[in-house]
Amino acid sequence: MPYAFSLFPYALCLMPYALKIKHMYQLTNQQIEFISNDISARGIGMVSLQQDLLDHVCCVIEHGLEDGGDFERFYSETITAFYKSDLKEIEEETVHLLTNKNYYTMKKTMITTGALSVGLLSAGVILKFLHMPGAAILIVLGIFLLSFIFLPLMFILRIGEKQDKSQKVISVIGGICAMLISIGILFKLQHWPGANMLCMLSLLLMIFIFIPVYFFSGFRNPATKVNTIVSSIMMFTGCILILTLVRAPHATRAENIANTASFLQTERIVANEKNQIASVAKPDTKSEAIYNLCEELKVFLVESETGLKKIDADFESREAYLSDRWPSPYFSNSPEATKKLDALKALVTEYNQSKSGPNINPLKTSVFELDERIVGTLNSLSQIQLLVLQNQRELVAMK
Repeated sequence: MPYAFSLFPYALCLMPYALKIKHMYQLTNQQIEFISNDISARGIGMVSLQQDLLDHVCCVIEHGLEDGGDFERFYSETITAFYKSDLKEIEEETVHLLTNKNYYTMKKTMITTGALSVGLLSAGVILKFLHMPGAAILIVLGIFLLSFIFLPLMFILRIGEKQDKSQKVISVIGGICAMLISIGILFKLQHWPGANMLCMLSLLLMIFIFIPVYFFSGFRNPATKVNTIVSSIMMFTGCILILTLVRAPHATRAENIANTASFLQTERIVANEKNQIASVAKPDTKSEAIYNLCEELKVFLVESETGLKKIDADFESREAYLSDRWPSPYFSNSPEATKKLDALKALVTEYNQSKSGPNINPLKTSVFELDERIVGTLNSLSQIQLLVLQNQRELVAMK
């Protein structure tokens, strides 16, 4: 509470005395000097605040102390009414308000953005479960408000509070972990690179820094000992459970090798089918254009992933295997590949409209949404090639 407001009740107490005609106690110069020195000795260093307190205390004593009364006892009772534990609280609160003029605005903004982010995230999750439009934008906005407005404001306000060093360290580490987790989830939803690294870094900070500091700082205090133990166990268990959902590097590598081997096998099947069709009939121009565009896009994705234009049987020894990344960033950075993808989409649409028959299979179009991982996109392109070749075989058989 600002010192001006804390003194306000005493100013009200003076009103009855001001309304009555009464002889007031007259303080001597020695008593005034005693009060001034005592105020300074109690930790009040601001000269202007010393003078204000001196005036208030003197007014209270002169209106409340009767002639012949015990000055020291009355002064002791009066000065203790100005604070809870120490007179220096008034100066600390005054400095705090002077240096943090926007404190209450920041606090109000923090509460507003926190409630808004929770509302947006809740609405986004509900829409996502119902497969309704608008879910993605609500979730992204909610995480953005949480990560870049609510958490930083909460962090700043917590640092400005009166607390010891251990509590400030806990606030700093906790704020960083919370921001890394929320930003990592945002990166994950947007398929941006570095999402796994951000989430893993935040979990490691929680396990090896935040939880130990939180535990040992609260464990020493008997009043918070039990709550600290329970909270630490819950946080540690939560982090471990999340880590169990994360694939180990060895498992990720094994899965990438298996996916690459599967893609390599599919490539052999496509090449064999192509050779067999070439020996039976000459492909039409449209089918050949679709096949070649699929081949060029596969070369583009393989080269973007491995640095090689083609994956050979020795890919494992060369560490040239496909990952589970999303293809959209590769196409975003390559206008030429994007044009080829658009051209393929137009050709496939035209092909599906022109080719018809009981045994003619329409070509897959979901690949153009880029909502599959690298391996899935490559397999979809291979499926388009296989369907084109099989349709060619059917058209030859029909003649």
